[in-house]
Amino acid sequence: MHISTLFGALPVLIAILTPTTFAQTWSFCNPMNQTGCPNDIALGISNYSIDLTSQIMSTDVWNTTAGTINYDFKEGAQFIIEKKLESPTIQSNFHIFFGQVEVIMKAALGQGVVSSIVIQSDDLDEIDWEWIGGNQTHVQTNYFGKGNTTSYDRAIWHEVQTPQELYHNYTTDWQKDKTDFYIDGQVIRTLKKEEANGGKNYPQTPADVRLGIWPGGDPKNNEYTIEWAGGAVDYEQAPFTMAVKSVRVSDASTATEYHWSDQTGSMESIEVINGTKRAFGLDGNNSVSPAQTAAQRWRALSDTAKIAIFCSVGGVLLVAMGIMAFCCIKQRRAGKKERVLADAEFEKGTAELLAFRAEMNRQRALRMQDTKSGLGGNGYQKF
Repeated sequence: MHISTLFGALPVLIAILTPTTFAQTWSFCNPMNQTGCPNDIALGISNYSIDLTSQIMSTDVWNTTAGTINYDFKEGAQFIIEKKLESPTIQSNFHIFFGQVEVIMKAALGQGVVSSIVIQSDDLDEIDWEWIGGNQTHVQTNYFGKGNTTSYDRAIWHEVQTPQELYHNYTTDWQKDKTDFYIDGQVIRTLKKEEANGGKNYPQTPADVRLGIWPGGDPKNNEYTIEWAGGAVDYEQAPFTMAVKSVRVSDASTATEYHWSDQTGSMESIEVINGTKRAFGLDGNNSVSPAQTAAQRWRALSDTAKIAIFCSVGGVLLVAMGIMAFCCIKQRRAGKKERVLADAEFEKGTAELLAFRAEMNRQRALRMQDTKSGLGGNGYQKF
């Protein structure tokens, strides 16, 4: 669910001083409304992943904007609401300019409790996954462009087996012309760019990744939010826990930074900066998820990697074609030589056969002559 924007306040103050609905989505500096916003730090690699059952998120890579994240080597990272107004949330310090976000997680159980995955840019382009703690059969996908909340008809609910009890793989494949939503490797929704107000409200600017849990049904929220969240939170039933086993993120470019060149908020206005040094080292590792399809893995690669693969494949094909041509020429030459030898052998055999036939005819003629010389004039043998 999209939340309003706050400007000019620090993330920690936002989490403390504002209602819980603000804790998940906000922008520190909106380039469409302000000038001088800093460049966005780019992820810039095709497969960053972290296994939260064996690793802890680095503070260089992830920022805890609200609450505290606990770690359990069986359940992974745990986002826990234990009392009123808590909303544990993390936000990546890196941004992606199209790419993929894969989260293996289990949503929190509890009326009015909302678990979420949010991909959001500085100008409030947004792609969401949200689970309502009292709904144990569905998950909602949603999107917003430039913070446009004039309508709320973009959300779609999808069936999923007991998301509060079972871990599932939720993947967002965000491309320039469309966004695919996956559950356990199966596409459950495709959002085309032109469907988002002719492309104007299509998420298209560098975005960070946010994971969190918040009490949408807290009494301090408005009645519509409480109703959407499934009713008021019963804090007597706490703790409410969302668990994340792993996160994988890919960036469609190999940039080090993204610069907003104007205030249009269009993808064309984003300048991709390829520096020589990263702002920080990544935790986790650089591995491919076994749940990815071949198409997803290909789209996760940067343009540079794709060009390198094309060049490598092209080089291999050229070498293969060269070897085939060499073998064909060699075989042709060998065949020609063998043909000459075969022709010579044939001619030799033919000559020998003709000579043999001539000799046979000569001997036959001699025998006939000898036979005639031994007979009388009437054809009888003389005694």
